[in-house]
Amino acid sequence: MKEKILSSSEFKSLVRSKNAISLILTMAELVVYFGFVLLIAYNKEFLSQKIYGPVNVGIPIGIGVIVVSWIFTGIYVAWSNKKYDQKVAEIKEKLGGE
Repeated sequence: MKEKILSSSEFKSLVRSKNAISLILTMAELVVYFGFVLLIAYNKEFLSQKIYGPVNVGIPIGIGVIVVSWIFTGIYVAWSNKKYDQKVAEIKEKLGGE
């Protein structure tokens, strides 16, 4: 049974889709995160500009990095719940699994 699932073209296509979305979201997260780190390292003057009272530019950007990470996680979870899990169930049913 396991060999049958692993060798099916649908399963291989599903794995390619999962790897593609994982790679895209990981790369996007790395760009956002290291972009922020590089901004801290090389442009402190920009980040230290005051926006309102004690709040400087770095604070909303740092919060934005965290929010973007949550959004990327949400995108993956939504895709997984909507597409991946459904497709896995279809493949199992088609190939006679439980």
